[in-house]
Amino acid sequence: MKRILLVAALAGSLLMTIGMAAQMTEKNGENKTAIEHVLRMQQEAWNHHDLDAFVAAYWNSPDVTFFSGGNQTAGWQATLDRYRARYASPGHEMGHLEFSGLRIEMLGPEAAFVRGEWHLTMPDGKAPHGLFTLIFRKFPEGWKIVHDHTSVAE
Repeated sequence: MKRILLVAALAGSLLMTIGMAAQMTEKNGENKTAIEHVLRMQQEAWNHHDLDAFVAAYWNSPDVTFFSGGNQTAGWQATLDRYRARYASPGHEMGHLEFSGLRIEMLGPEAAFVRGEWHLTMPDGKAPHGLFTLIFRKFPEGWKIVHDHTSVAE
């Protein structure tokens, strides 16, 4: 009798664990889809020359960080100002942006690590490109980039 109860308890635990794992896998898939949606919206905003909408994907906090080419930018406003200076000031062009090779790895239910490639096609035919790594966190208003490390290919 004890053996039957033990086997039943173990089987119940196993089924519960399998069910929880399936729910986590489904939730991870939903989170990855939501994060990819943020990146696709960013790409679309860029291609419509809307830097405000592009930077809306970043956490609006003085603690957001952006690293590129040995330079560090801290804060949402400073990140927006950086983008404006580099791409929306006189003599600068935004070009057409494409993200590719996205790899989204969930670090938990409210954090993710994203790797990918960016490609710009400029009106003059130049095509700067590079790699990026992003850290996303889930906030009540949705998934936001809290850290961006972007490199430019030589």
